[in-house]
Amino acid sequence: MGSPSESGPTDSARSGLDDLLRTLRSGPDTAQATARRIQDLLEAVLVVGRDLDLGQALRHIVEAAVILVDAEYGALGVIDEEQGLSRFVPVGIDQERIERIGPFPSGHGLLGELIRHPGPLRLAEISEHPSSYGFPEHHPPMHSFLGVPVRVRDRVYGNLYLTEKRGGAEFDAEDEAVLETLAAAAGVAVDHARLYTQARLSERWLAATAEVTNVLLSGSSQREVLDLLIARAADIAGADLTLVALPSPDGRSLQVRVAVGLDAEVHRGLVLPREGSFVGAAIRSGGLVATADVRKDPRITVGPPRWAGLGPAVAVPIGTATGGVRGVLMLARAEGKPAFGPEESTPLAGFAGQAAVAMELAERRRDSEQVALLEERDRIARDLHDLAIQRLFATGMTLQGATRFIEHPEASERVLRAIDDLDETVRTIRSSIFGLRAKDRGPVAHGLRGRVVAAVDRAAAGLGFAPALRMDGLLDLRVPLPVADALVAVLEEALSNVVRHARAHEVQVDLRVDGELDLTVTDDGIGLPPGGPRSGLANLAERAQRLDGSFRAGAGPDGGTRLVWRVPVPAPERGTPPG
Repeated sequence: MGSPSESGPTDSARSGLDDLLRTLRSGPDTAQATARRIQDLLEAVLVVGRDLDLGQALRHIVEAAVILVDAEYGALGVIDEEQGLSRFVPVGIDQERIERIGPFPSGHGLLGELIRHPGPLRLAEISEHPSSYGFPEHHPPMHSFLGVPVRVRDRVYGNLYLTEKRGGAEFDAEDEAVLETLAAAAGVAVDHARLYTQARLSERWLAATAEVTNVLLSGSSQREVLDLLIARAADIAGADLTLVALPSPDGRSLQVRVAVGLDAEVHRGLVLPREGSFVGAAIRSGGLVATADVRKDPRITVGPPRWAGLGPAVAVPIGTATGGVRGVLMLARAEGKPAFGPEESTPLAGFAGQAAVAMELAERRRDSEQVALLEERDRIARDLHDLAIQRLFATGMTLQGATRFIEHPEASERVLRAIDDLDETVRTIRSSIFGLRAKDRGPVAHGLRGRVVAAVDRAAAGLGFAPALRMDGLLDLRVPLPVADALVAVLEEALSNVVRHARAHEVQVDLRVDGELDLTVTDDGIGLPPGGPRSGLANLAERAQRLDGSFRAGAGPDGGTRLVWRVPVPAPERGTPPG
């Protein structure tokens, strides 16, 4: 075949049309039938050319082809970059039978013959062709076959397939000429529809980018910006599942922190290896990666089967200003849906860049707020020490000096109790000052409060969010060092269990000391599995027993898990208010 022009039919199609026109002279009946066919062809070309939606255009092309050559079945297969079929549009088979047959063809066998050798192919019997593989179970019987390529500009976009000429006849040269003419017009229609689709997608991506930029500048939180990014990307790209995976503290794995869409609860919390996973491939490549079937992608070499029910997918890294990686944005479609086209996936790199900006701004904002918070803590600590404690100390000294002038025993006892209350108040204030300044002096070894805060901060990196922390009592003064060491170890073990197993979105840590030291860790995760391993919990119980305490683990008030670790602490010694 000669090379096609951009807008006209091929040479063989022109020859076929000439043959059609010559038949006009062969007789009135033949001429009338030929004229009707030419009129049907022109009407089909007009109908196909009016479609601007690509999906509708492809279906109308197949429907017109089936009618024009009087075929039982028709289909259009779109060829992907790997010379397979990324999209398959059938006509003539109902949806129930399609589901029974199974997945659409991927471009092997007879269909692959047309991909490898793009030109007209006409067969009286499909099964006699050397490339024929046969048909899957529940597939309708097919014998005669006619296929022609559909070209868009200078590239083969796909192929039109027609089978089963009605009445048991074979497709003839006239059918081939008609179908080639329709294919040439279809190429122009597909090109227009693609350009229109790209323009609309570009418009939507620009609008989404502007919306995200406005949210960024408004000072919204990192989670709000990420939620908006995910929602817009999924909507525009037509994804059924969208997720963000962030690296673990050791950098060897990635954990899905945000998942929205198909089976999101199954994928949320999923831990993926950096080496041998699809999202890991995006980090290694430093750019966008795509696959027609994420379950069978050759880059996945580690771990059990994942991504059940999913098919086409794209992933792009979320970078940092210094060239590092903060995470991966991944979009996937359900099994059987078409692969992501360049017009749908290419803008994702820019969207991932906005996600990186959102994370960077959130970190800078947290750092700024942390500096302001530490400065305010320091000011409060100075005021408490220089004003409140000194006044309380002076009041206590005055009362102590006045006790020798009190002759009534009951009045003297009340004054002594008031001095003890002042002593306890000063201790409470000093403990608060130590807590306020714990981060200024470093997280460890300067009191139990600071060590607890440091343990919670470390767990936040693995959880992807900061656990809520509430502390009460004279933790730095009342808790002996051995008990404090045991408590920090218990807290770290409990939080580590949440990170590894719970798939939680909220964690609450409560710590108080009164007559005893009481630590409670509550999460909203999946709960304790029945019959699961309990070695970690046994360690917590053993630490409590060594300190004559108790430990229990069970379901939380609203689901999830609740751990309670409790040990006795010595009572405070009575003394004079400290200076």
